[in-house]
Amino acid sequence: MTTQSEQEDLRRVQERIRFAPGACGKDKCRVIVGLGTCGIAAGGRGVMQAVLDELQRRNIHDVAVETTGCAGMCQNEPLLDVIRPGEERVTYGRVTPGDVPRIIEEHLLEGRVVRDLVVHRPE
Repeated sequence: MTTQSEQEDLRRVQERIRFAPGACGKDKCRVIVGLGTCGIAAGGRGVMQAVLDELQRRNIHDVAVETTGCAGMCQNEPLLDVIRPGEERVTYGRVTPGDVPRIIEEHLLEGRVVRDLVVHRPE
Protein backbone atom coordinates (compact mmCIF):
# COMPACT_ATOMS: atom_id res chain seq x y z
CA MET A 1 0.00 0.00 0.00
CA THR A 2 1.41 3.37 -0.97
CA THR A 3 1.26 6.36 1.32
CA GLN A 4 -0.33 9.65 0.38
CA SER A 5 3.14 11.19 0.00
CA GLU A 6 4.20 8.41 -2.39
CA GLN A 7 1.02 8.84 -4.42
CA GLU A 8 1.67 12.57 -4.68
CA ASP A 9 5.26 11.91 -5.81
CA LEU A 10 3.96 9.61 -8.55
CA ARG A 11 1.44 12.23 -9.69
CA ARG A 12 4.25 14.77 -10.04
CA VAL A 13 6.35 12.32 -12.09
CA GLN A 14 3.35 11.53 -14.30
CA GLU A 15 2.77 15.24 -14.91
CA ARG A 16 6.40 15.71 -15.97
CA ILE A 17 6.12 12.77 -18.34
CA ARG A 18 2.80 13.91 -19.79
CA PHE A 19 4.21 17.30 -20.71
CA ALA A 20 7.72 16.17 -21.63
CA PRO A 21 8.64 16.95 -25.24
CA GLY A 22 8.64 13.99 -27.58
CA ALA A 23 6.03 11.46 -28.48
CA CYS A 24 6.00 7.80 -29.28
CA GLY A 25 6.51 7.05 -32.89
CA LYS A 26 8.60 5.08 -35.31
CA ASP A 27 11.25 7.80 -35.49
CA LYS A 28 11.57 8.47 -31.76
CA CYS A 29 13.75 6.80 -29.18
CA ARG A 30 11.81 5.51 -26.19
CA VAL A 31 12.83 5.02 -22.56
CA ILE A 32 10.40 3.01 -20.46
CA VAL A 33 10.70 2.74 -16.68
CA GLY A 34 8.88 0.08 -14.66
CA LEU A 35 6.70 1.75 -12.06
CA GLY A 36 4.58 -1.16 -10.95
CA THR A 37 4.45 -1.88 -7.23
CA CYS A 38 7.66 -3.90 -7.32
CA GLY A 39 9.45 -1.28 -9.42
CA ILE A 40 8.45 1.49 -7.05
CA ALA A 41 9.51 -0.54 -4.02
CA ALA A 42 12.90 -1.21 -5.64
CA GLY A 43 13.57 2.46 -6.43
CA GLY A 44 11.92 3.01 -9.81
CA ARG A 45 10.83 6.55 -8.96
CA GLY A 46 14.44 7.56 -8.44
CA VAL A 47 15.39 5.98 -11.76
CA MET A 48 12.55 7.81 -13.53
CA GLN A 49 13.63 11.10 -11.96
CA ALA A 50 17.23 10.45 -13.04
CA VAL A 51 16.08 9.80 -16.64
CA LEU A 52 14.09 13.03 -16.76
CA ASP A 53 16.95 14.99 -15.16
CA GLU A 54 19.59 13.52 -17.50
CA LEU A 55 17.55 14.25 -20.62
CA GLN A 56 16.94 17.79 -19.42
CA ARG A 57 20.61 18.27 -18.50
CA ARG A 58 21.64 17.20 -22.00
CA ASN A 59 18.86 19.28 -23.58
CA ILE A 60 17.42 16.17 -25.28
CA HIS A 61 13.79 16.70 -26.26
CA ASP A 62 13.05 14.05 -28.88
CA VAL A 63 12.85 11.01 -26.59
CA ALA A 64 9.54 9.56 -25.44
CA VAL A 65 9.69 8.76 -21.72
CA GLU A 66 7.06 6.27 -20.61
CA THR A 67 6.13 4.11 -17.66
CA THR A 68 4.90 0.55 -17.47
CA GLY A 69 3.54 -1.73 -14.80
CA CYS A 70 4.80 -5.12 -13.78
CA ALA A 71 6.85 -6.96 -16.42
CA GLY A 72 7.11 -10.17 -14.38
CA MET A 73 10.79 -9.68 -13.56
CA CYS A 74 10.38 -8.38 -10.03
CA GLN A 75 13.73 -9.78 -8.95
CA ASN A 76 15.45 -7.46 -11.48
CA GLU A 77 13.65 -4.22 -10.60
CA PRO A 78 14.08 -1.35 -11.17
CA LEU A 79 13.77 -2.03 -14.90
CA LEU A 80 14.52 0.42 -17.67
CA ASP A 81 13.93 -0.33 -21.36
CA VAL A 82 15.55 1.47 -24.27
CA ILE A 83 14.06 1.27 -27.74
CA ARG A 84 15.89 2.98 -30.59
CA PRO A 85 14.18 3.35 -33.99
CA GLY A 86 14.62 0.19 -36.03
CA GLU A 87 16.18 -1.75 -33.15
CA GLU A 88 14.88 -4.29 -30.65
CA ARG A 89 13.94 -3.36 -27.10
CA VAL A 90 16.70 -3.85 -24.55
CA THR A 91 15.76 -4.24 -20.88
CA TYR A 92 18.19 -3.17 -18.19
CA GLY A 93 17.76 -4.46 -14.65
CA ARG A 94 18.71 -3.47 -11.14
CA VAL A 95 19.18 0.03 -12.50
CA THR A 96 20.20 2.75 -10.08
CA PRO A 97 19.92 6.48 -10.68
CA GLY A 98 23.71 6.44 -11.03
CA ASP A 99 23.45 4.04 -14.00
CA VAL A 100 21.14 6.34 -15.96
CA PRO A 101 23.75 8.77 -17.41
CA ARG A 102 25.75 5.82 -18.75
CA ILE A 103 22.68 4.18 -20.33
CA ILE A 104 21.63 7.50 -21.90
CA GLU A 105 25.13 8.21 -23.23
CA GLU A 106 26.17 4.76 -24.41
CA HIS A 107 22.93 3.19 -25.56
CA LEU A 108 20.40 5.89 -26.27
CA LEU A 109 22.81 8.33 -27.92
CA GLU A 110 25.59 6.12 -29.28
CA GLY A 111 23.78 2.84 -29.89
CA ARG A 112 26.09 0.68 -27.75
CA VAL A 113 24.23 -1.66 -25.41
CA VAL A 114 25.45 -1.51 -21.80
CA ARG A 115 25.91 -5.26 -21.57
CA ASP A 116 26.65 -5.58 -17.85
CA LEU A 117 23.19 -4.19 -16.97
CA VAL A 118 21.12 -6.12 -19.54
CA VAL A 119 18.52 -8.58 -18.19
CA HIS A 120 16.66 -9.19 -21.46
CA ARG A 121 17.50 -8.68 -25.10
CA PRO A 122 15.93 -10.45 -28.05
CA GLU A 123 18.43 -12.68 -29.83
